[in-house]
Amino acid sequence: MRIIKKEEIKNLIGETTDYDKKQMLEEKDTRSWLKSISAFANGVGGTLIYGIEDKTDELVGLTDAKNTADKISRFIRDRMDPVPVFELRFETIGDAQLILVEVYPGSETPYYYIGKHDRTAYYRAGNDSVPCDAIKLRELTLKGTGKTYDSLPSGYKLSDMAFSKLKSVYYQRTQKEFTESDYESFGLVGADGILNNAGALLADESPIRHSRVFCTHWNGLTMASGQQDALDDAEYSGSLISLLQESLAFVKRNTRKAWFKEVDRRVEQPDYPERPVMEGIVNALIHRNYLEVGSEVHIDIYDDRLEIYSPGGMCDGINVQDRDIMLVPSRRRNPIIADVFQRLNYMERRGSGFKKIIGDYKTQYNYHDEFSPIFKSQYDSFILILKNLNYNSKITNRVENRVETRVEKKADEMLQRYKDIKAIIRYNPRVTKREIEEKLGLSRQKVDRAIAHLQEKGELTREGSDRDGKWILINNSTAVPVTENRDSYKSG
Repeated sequence: MRIIKKEEIKNLIGETTDYDKKQMLEEKDTRSWLKSISAFANGVGGTLIYGIEDKTDELVGLTDAKNTADKISRFIRDRMDPVPVFELRFETIGDAQLILVEVYPGSETPYYYIGKHDRTAYYRAGNDSVPCDAIKLRELTLKGTGKTYDSLPSGYKLSDMAFSKLKSVYYQRTQKEFTESDYESFGLVGADGILNNAGALLADESPIRHSRVFCTHWNGLTMASGQQDALDDAEYSGSLISLLQESLAFVKRNTRKAWFKEVDRRVEQPDYPERPVMEGIVNALIHRNYLEVGSEVHIDIYDDRLEIYSPGGMCDGINVQDRDIMLVPSRRRNPIIADVFQRLNYMERRGSGFKKIIGDYKTQYNYHDEFSPIFKSQYDSFILILKNLNYNSKITNRVENRVETRVEKKADEMLQRYKDIKAIIRYNPRVTKREIEEKLGLSRQKVDRAIAHLQEKGELTREGSDRDGKWILINNSTAVPVTENRDSYKSG
């Protein structure tokens, strides 16, 4: 049997960015392929190809393509809600006939697969179609109603908030006065005087508490390289403009700017060029997923690199490392916030931040290919790695082969933390937060954030008072089994 090449598949699907393969139509297990239809419609579209063995890429073809196509169409219309826009077409390679189901990105998200006993929406995580969690469903619901997080009413009154930072920076950067009418023209407040989330995020004392930036200057190449792990750290909250300014100041005081003189000029040799650092922090603040309550932006400075981590992956769900970075289209998760930053001249409306970061690095005196910035993302996180242009890379291997990225490490650490907390609660539903802290060796802040995340995802709730109540795991099937060493989870 002939193996079909990736180039042939790319020629088949054309401009489609994502695809799945199936050897034949599975009529008894429609979920196995309709989850891909759901995920494509909830994302940027995709193509499902029938007649190719998924794991081996063997070209097997279909014996009755016309009848199979009729069944595919009927299953999509019967088992999907709403029904996505799709197109069926036939392709022939040699003697093998294939069916291509092209699914277009939907405007009525979320698109659900309807099973016998459930109703589930899916999205693409890498090459897989996985069920949407509570946060992803909220994001898709907003998309389906034509709304974004930053456009939703915050419940806070304009009259109760101060915007001195927005006003002063607007004047400094544009030489224009910010007037009362600008609150509405900037799209920060409704006719009823209630701020939307964008307005609340830009207030001097932002009431949206999870809008924070954690900055750390680590001693070495990892988070625990020597006797003194951190050389400097800070946690910032408040207006998004304050977060940007404080973050830039932290980077400036924790990095160097060397220089030397030539005959007719002074040559600057900064550890990190100013423009890429600013672009990276701006992107992290305006494009982060604010529906992720239990997370925040992180800036970590190591000897050889600076990492900027932001909750929320690419808006279209496709990992940035799987794309040509110079061709990534501009999609804004929070368009009102992005527009304000554009008005403040912190970014351009056309959204060319990635190109600017790469382009500015290439103009630096010490630049060579090893110092090229790295962009990585997963479905729920984004990380930018900027290389230290003054770091002697010859004494170590390349950063990308030496250091596990923060995206992967943070995801693994948090997943294990959630599992441990759920295991403790399963054993003793009346366990206190203090007891959880002691058992896991965590701070109150970390326990609070983890519990808030589990509650936000609908996996955990509290019944009764803080003193006499108990925890209830909503979905016990997802909790980790209690280990044989049960004593480790006993409450005293």
